[in-house]
Amino acid sequence: MRVLHSIAELREALAAQALRGFVPTMGNLHDGHLALVHQAHGLVGPRGVVVASIFVNRLQFAPHEDFDRYPRTLARDCELLEGAGCDVVFAPDERELYPEPQGYKVTPPPELADILEGHFRPGFFTGVCTVVHKLFNIVQPSHAVFGKKDYQQLMVLRRMVDQMALPIEVHGGETRRAAEGLALSSRNGYLSEAEKAEALRLSRTLKALIARWQAGERDLAKIESDAMQALRDAGWLPDYVTLRCQRDLSPAVDGAPLVALAAAKLGNTRLIDNLEV
Repeated sequence: MRVLHSIAELREALAAQALRGFVPTMGNLHDGHLALVHQAHGLVGPRGVVVASIFVNRLQFAPHEDFDRYPRTLARDCELLEGAGCDVVFAPDERELYPEPQGYKVTPPPELADILEGHFRPGFFTGVCTVVHKLFNIVQPSHAVFGKKDYQQLMVLRRMVDQMALPIEVHGGETRRAAEGLALSSRNGYLSEAEKAEALRLSRTLKALIARWQAGERDLAKIESDAMQALRDAGWLPDYVTLRCQRDLSPAVDGAPLVALAAAKLGNTRLIDNLEV
């Protein structure tokens, strides 16, 4: 496995590789990321190459968020990626990827990007789309794989690829969970042991929300409000708990494939989760 830090080095290394799988990450990797690498290998086959990027993207963090304290664990990440069969790691520093202020940005449409995560994290999806589009231009992958845990992000990026006519197939990887059910996240390391146990409440809340809908309740506002209050009563600070249509994240309707999504702060850590119905 090669670990490269410059765009020029990466382009030279990939020049003879026509079939490329790509897994963009911010590092501090866990088994969910490694599953995406395995998925990328399956997509490109033995003649293809799999590239993983590690870059903590300042553009998607608000000033009050955890950019400065986000764990940088490059040596450990590279060991994990090599064990997962990754072929190339692209780990640029900020000066390499943004040699000057990034004045040109990719701004996704508000009907998808300014709801849910985008509402509570203004500018987040512009930062994500800008860095991913730039990484796509650098790596020029045939396939790109993103985790479904960031459900809205996956939707936004798929739409970007479609509207920009990029020659890339975007794939979603299933959310990986610890044995007790907690969705794997790079931010789980912020949690104390007691908080890790309490964090299971988030997925349980989503299951309860789904169960009420499947039992025939249709007062969506009340179902969602009750779920939010249940989290507050347990000491959480929820941003949203909601049931939406998978196709466009509009409010749930009968007959449509649905997804339950939640974001809430437990202590100092903001967690997200989702369950497809």
